[in-house]
Amino acid sequence: MKQQDLLDLKQRIDDSKEKAAEKKGQLNSLEKELKDTWGCADVKAAEKKIKELDNKVTELNTKIKEGVETLEETYELTEIAENHFRKENE
Repeated sequence: MKQQDLLDLKQRIDDSKEKAAEKKGQLNSLEKELKDTWGCADVKAAEKKIKELDNKVTELNTKIKEGVETLEETYELTEIAENHFRKENE
């Protein structure tokens, strides 16, 4: 191998080490944020947390939908809204 080839290889190795150090720093930062913000020690815990939050969102959406339906039935809002919409479009 020529001396220039070795120098080029050394430069590529040094660049790779630098990029690896940057990525490790980014990973550490993201892991800290995951722990501080969401209380998750690792990705597996974060995935579990996501499932829990998804379930809560689904539950809340169901409750909101049921509440809206109850309001519509109780106050006949659908008919009122339809009449109002018709008047606006005339």
